[in-house]
Amino acid sequence: MLILSACGEAPKKQPDSPAASAEADNAETVAKITQEKDTIPTEEEEEKPFVLTEENAIDFFFNYQKNLPTTRVKLTTSLGSFTVELYDNVPYHKANFIYLTKKGYFDNTMFHRVVKDFIIQGGNADNVETARKRSEIGRYLLPPDTRKGYRHHRGTISMPSSEINNPHMLASPYEFFIVVTDPGSYHLDGGYTPFGRVVEGMDVVDLINRQPVDDGDWPSKNIYIKKAEIVK
Repeated sequence: MLILSACGEAPKKQPDSPAASAEADNAETVAKITQEKDTIPTEEEEEKPFVLTEENAIDFFFNYQKNLPTTRVKLTTSLGSFTVELYDNVPYHKANFIYLTKKGYFDNTMFHRVVKDFIIQGGNADNVETARKRSEIGRYLLPPDTRKGYRHHRGTISMPSSEINNPHMLASPYEFFIVVTDPGSYHLDGGYTPFGRVVEGMDVVDLINRQPVDDGDWPSKNIYIKKAEIVK
C-alpha cells in the first residue's frame, strides 16, 4: 500500500520527456477546443431576427412612432415620382409605412390595381422577392383608425383591409391606395384609414390611373415602384 505524506518536502518534479511534453500539449489543446465548443451558442441559442406578429405589432409600432419626426415619403415609379405627407395623429399607420420604407419593402413592388377615376393601389407584386420580404418582416394586421376626421379626398393615401377572416376591417399593412376621384371617394370614409396625402406629383398619380388594365384591374404593363425613400 502506498502512503502519501501530508508533510515534509514536496517531491521534485522530474523534467518531462519529449513524448510526455507533447502529450501534455495535446491534452491542453483538446481542453481548449472543448472549452471553446462549450461557449459557442447552438442555432437555437443564437439571436433570431425580429419578426412582426399579431401579438407584438401594436406594441412595436407604439414605441417606434414615439421618435418619428419624419412625415414625408417619396415614391419613384417607372412613370415618375410623387411625395406623400403622413399624418402625425394616425400613429400606427404612419409608423408602419415609414418602417416598411426603411426596410426597403416597397422597392420593386408594383401598382397592381388601377381603377379608372377611382384609385391606384400599390405595395404588392407577383414575384418571389416580395413574398420573401413579407416573410422576413412578418405577418400582422393593423387596427382601423378612422375617427381622426380625415376623409378620402382626392390625393388621400389610405390602407386597404385584409380580405381574410377579417370582420373588424383590420388593415393589410403592406399595401396602400391613393384616391384619384375628384373631389373624393367619400363612400370609403369609416371603412378605411386615411393616413396621409399626396403633396407633390399628383400628375404622376393621374398618369398611373390612366394606364390600360386587364379584366382584373391589373395594369397591362407593369408599373413598378422603383424606390421609396424618406425625405424632409
